[in-house]
Amino acid sequence: MNTIAPRPVDAVIAAAAEFLGDRVTRNDALRQQHARGEDTSTPTMPDAVVFVETTEEVSRVLKLCHEHGVAVTPFGAGTSLEGHVNPVRGGISLDLSRMTAILDVSGPDMDCLIEPGVTRHQLNDHLRADGLFFPVDPGSHCTIGGMCATRASGTNAVRYGTIKENVLALEVVLADGTIINTGSRARKASNGYDLTRLMIGSEGTLGVITKIRLRLHGIPEATSAAVCQFPDLASAVNSVIEVLQMGIPVARIELLDEVQMAACIAFSKLEGYKPVPTLFLEFHGSEAGVQEQAELVEGITAGHGAAGFAWATDAEARSKLWKARHDGYWAAIASKPGSRGIATDVCVPISRLAEALLGAKEDIVASGFSAPIVGHVGDGNFHTVILLEDDSRATLEAAWELDRKIVHRALELGGTCSGEHGVGLGKREFLEKEHGPEALAVMRSIKAALDPKGILNPGKIFRN
Repeated sequence: MNTIAPRPVDAVIAAAAEFLGDRVTRNDALRQQHARGEDTSTPTMPDAVVFVETTEEVSRVLKLCHEHGVAVTPFGAGTSLEGHVNPVRGGISLDLSRMTAILDVSGPDMDCLIEPGVTRHQLNDHLRADGLFFPVDPGSHCTIGGMCATRASGTNAVRYGTIKENVLALEVVLADGTIINTGSRARKASNGYDLTRLMIGSEGTLGVITKIRLRLHGIPEATSAAVCQFPDLASAVNSVIEVLQMGIPVARIELLDEVQMAACIAFSKLEGYKPVPTLFLEFHGSEAGVQEQAELVEGITAGHGAAGFAWATDAEARSKLWKARHDGYWAAIASKPGSRGIATDVCVPISRLAEALLGAKEDIVASGFSAPIVGHVGDGNFHTVILLEDDSRATLEAAWELDRKIVHRALELGGTCSGEHGVGLGKREFLEKEHGPEALAVMRSIKAALDPKGILNPGKIFRN
């Protein structure tokens, strides 16, 4: 009598259930939830979702998957935009969202140790009483482990840097279950390969991050925000370039084109603003320093035709302003009811920002799509949200072609295909053009050395 041999993934699920119990699940609703992030890639169901709560559990699960050759896709909050959490080869979706402990905070050293499921909001709520904050602000309710995996950035990067500059060390579980630590609490080191930076941005393809040592910052003595509006997009962009070339230490400088601004006015009830190209700015420092920075920027923007600063001085007004900015994606979607969006992401040298952004605007107009532009332009990074009003293959292909034009222009201007969203599935085609085949071969060799069976987040970053 013929019998069907058990699949390797079934052996992993059965063995993991012995020590995790009902935290190993084949529930269809949970598998569907873990089939994709906030992107347009085709969902793929994992064979099972495994909820882990300790480093030791992660290690045991990875040892099992390594032994049986079963794919493992790490999952945090599921907010990624390039298909990072899509388990394209099935297997295990490894959910780290229950690892939410803030293990240690050192005021004197201005650092902390956390687990990967901690969110930025949770951490800053915890730190507020100590007069400290964690500045990296992607704008979504994502986990800090996911931010590390995708090398996240956000609105504060122009002053405080990206996640890369704000991580001191990591604890990482490798493909075979080995646990390593990549650094120390020291603020600088000169001793061997920088494994911390290797893991930052590796998108779960080299290891699973289980602890993070973060650099913290003091809450500034004074904070003020302002909005200034421009007659055209070129004037707004040129203002940004001049502000940065003058070396004024703005904390945030965000650009919204007239389409995005109209969407935000309607969605977030921003009264008193016009649907024209707009800069949102924030200044941190001493009372005198903040005032000086703001006055310098106000003078520069006035020279480019800005309608003047509208100040948001109290905390409630600033909060409303930045919430409107962070809700920009949802505002864009709401501007075309029933639509869905493809978020693009490029970054260029500041001196080439005008060419990249104005060129993208021309491409959008020529395409016929509605695609609001919004960007963390203080570091040359901007996005469009290409709005799709139907699900036809032709519409999707046309949207991706628009994205390709925007990316190729950025690469030609010395920029990158992704400033902060990562590669995942969506940006794989651009890597060789950006880095060259030799550099890509080195990346593949690192992947092969650390994950010889190819079980960690397979199909991401590299094609084939």
